[in-house]
Amino acid sequence: MGSGLILQPTGLAALSELGLIAQISSLGVRIDRLFGRVVPSNRVVLDVRYRALGPGWHAIGIHRSALFSVLHDAAVASGIEIIPSVTITGIDRRGGRAALTATGGRQFGGFDLVVDALGAHSPLAAGIARRTVLPYGALWANVPWPEHGPLIAGALEQRYRRASRMAGILPIGRRVSGESPLAAFFWSLKRDQVTSWQSNGLPAWKADVVQLWPELAPTLNAITDAEQLTFARYEHFTLRTPYSDRLVHVGDSARATSPQLGQGANMALLDATALARALDAGAEVQQCLRAYARMRYRHTRVFQWASAIFTPFYQSDSRTLPVVRDWLAAPLSRLPIADLLLARLVSGTITAPLANSKFTPLRMGSAED
Repeated sequence: MGSGLILQPTGLAALSELGLIAQISSLGVRIDRLFGRVVPSNRVVLDVRYRALGPGWHAIGIHRSALFSVLHDAAVASGIEIIPSVTITGIDRRGGRAALTATGGRQFGGFDLVVDALGAHSPLAAGIARRTVLPYGALWANVPWPEHGPLIAGALEQRYRRASRMAGILPIGRRVSGESPLAAFFWSLKRDQVTSWQSNGLPAWKADVVQLWPELAPTLNAITDAEQLTFARYEHFTLRTPYSDRLVHVGDSARATSPQLGQGANMALLDATALARALDAGAEVQQCLRAYARMRYRHTRVFQWASAIFTPFYQSDSRTLPVVRDWLAAPLSRLPIADLLLARLVSGTITAPLANSKFTPLRMGSAED
């Protein structure tokens, strides 16, 4: 289930520590560039290249289910017990241990520590963060990658009309070995426009996409039913403290935002790495959780702040911000220092991913390699 995502050098380093890079690389696609044009002028307004960081730096586009399967297989191989078909509803921390409660009155426990990885709407994190509902979300679908088409290989490519229209396509490789390569297709859409999109029908929507990006017409032929498209809703929040008594939040349970900077899965992998290192220190549990929070504090705040600033330039009703993006920000981004800073921002390396802990984002070799 799910669509595609970008594994940045930070997330790849976390997977490398687990010994999973070979599997990930065999399923995913090397990404060297983020590229976008605004229509109708066809002006280039986004061109971030990982090579600005030096030879060999890149990301990997991958299907979510491929990443899940690789991690799931590793968990099973390690002997971790997995109990399926359970809907968690809360946590009971009486008696010095933690127990999880589930629908039907079931209870699991007691545990020294519960790691909450249930996502942005986790019942274990409900009510402990001030959330901002973002007006724009996105329709997405998986489509065959047009290997002989007009799209740029090894790139997340996008087209914009102001900030209210955006289409994007990302090569994501294969869900399983031997499958034909796929791409994740995205279409920006406001929450309050979903009902009208459904009522207008698929042909009208396809006409809108083709008007924005004519070269995508053959790719859209793979979408024959509106059920193939899923609408993703976004929120922005950061837990002030990502832990409490015998409970720690990681990934989207700890913070969530728009996917504009492509950091979500990578932040989750970094959280897991930081938590593992903190627990390996062998101190009392709450002391370990404080160390985990310190390791992730600065990196989390920088990227939550950056996402909040950048998102309205690409998804909003503003008429001013796209002009600033197209005629000021875009030319400045091509200057030598600015292209390095943008590459560091996109790659997740603009600040140390794990403060006070040795962690080196993964450089995986040059294109010639």
